[in-house]
Amino acid sequence: MNSYDIIIRPIFTEKSYKLVEQNKYTFEVNKNATKTEIKEAVEELFKVEVKSVNIINGMKKAKRVGRYSGQTKAVYKAIVTLEKGSKIDTYSK
Repeated sequence: MNSYDIIIRPIFTEKSYKLVEQNKYTFEVNKNATKTEIKEAVEELFKVEVKSVNIINGMKKAKRVGRYSGQTKAVYKAIVTLEKGSKIDTYSK
C-alpha cells in the first residue's frame, strides 16, 4: 500500500482547526493502515516529522429521513501530532 492509498483526505471541522493550534492534524485514513504506516505516509507526503499518531475508529450511525432508514459511513481517523517547527500548509486559512 502506497502513501496515497493510506491517507484518504484531511478532515476540516471546527475541532480539527482548534487542534492545529496544538500542532495536531486530522486525516481520514485507510481502515487497514497501522500507526507506523500512517506516520511514514504523512512524513513522505508532507515532508514533516511526526511525533505521534492516535487512531479513532468511528462506527456507523443509524439515520432516518422520513420513512427511509439507513446508516452513515464508518470513518477511520488519525490525529497526527507533529514535532515542533513542523507545519502542514493544507490547514492554513
